[in-house]
Amino acid sequence: MTATIRARRPPPPFRRAQVIATSARTTRLRRVTVQGPELVGLEPADPAASIRLLLPHHGDLVIPEWTGNEFLHTDGARPHLRTLTPLRIDPERGEVDVDIVLHGSGPMATWAASASAGDAVAISGTGRGYTVDGHAPLLLAGDESALPAIATILERRPADASARVLVEIGHPDAELPLPGPSRVAGSWHVLPAGSAPGSAMVDAVLAISIAPDERVWVAGEAASVQRVRRHLFENLSHPRAQCTVRGYWKHGRAGDDEG
Repeated sequence: MTATIRARRPPPPFRRAQVIATSARTTRLRRVTVQGPELVGLEPADPAASIRLLLPHHGDLVIPEWTGNEFLHTDGARPHLRTLTPLRIDPERGEVDVDIVLHGSGPMATWAASASAGDAVAISGTGRGYTVDGHAPLLLAGDESALPAIATILERRPADASARVLVEIGHPDAELPLPGPSRVAGSWHVLPAGSAPGSAMVDAVLAISIAPDERVWVAGEAASVQRVRRHLFENLSHPRAQCTVRGYWKHGRAGDDEG
C-alpha cells in the first residue's frame, strides 16, 4: 500500500530583494541587510519568528515551486534556502536584517561570508514566533544559531524583568552584548575542540536548577535540543506548556551543517 502524503499549507510567497549592506558582528557571525520594493508592507515579526532566505540558483535568482510538501526548482533541485530569525523588519523602507553564522561549508554560510551590495535574494515570511510572558522567570539557551532569536526575545522583555541566558559558542571572541533588561544574567560556553555541536549548551542546562514556574526557551542543533527536551520532561517533569524547544539545524545533514 502506498502511503498518502498530506499536502502542507503553502508558505508565504517569496518577495524579491537585494543586499544593501553587510557587517561583521563577530568572526563567526555576519549581519546582512536586504531591501526591496516587494518587502514594503512586510509585517514586523514576533520575537524568535522566522523567515526563509532564498539564494540564487546557478547564478540566477529563480523562485522555486511549492510541491505541497517542499520547495523545488523545475529541474528537481532543492533551492538554497535557509530559515533565519529576522532581527529587524522595517515595513516602510522594505528592509530586513538577519545574522548568519559563518560555520561549515554549507551554501548559506559560504554565501554570507562574501555577500555584497547588489546580490539578489528573496524572502518568504514571516513564520510563527514566541509569546513573551511578562515578568515570569525565563531561561533562554542555545548555540550561535539561536543568538538572533534570543536577542529578539530579550528586547521584548519588560525593563524590570530578569532572564538567564546560556549560549554555546565556537570561540571566545564570539561573545556579544546581550540586549534587553539590565537584569539579564548571561553565560557563554565555548565548545571544546572535537566535541559534538550543542554538547556545551546541554551540559550548561543540565548543570543548573530550573524553578517550577520558570519559562524555558531552547533552540540550536537538533540532537542537542532533544537531549534538553528529555531532561526537561523526563528528568524534571517541567510543565510542557512552559517550554519551547526547537531544532534549528542538524549536524551531519548536507546544507544544514553550518549551525
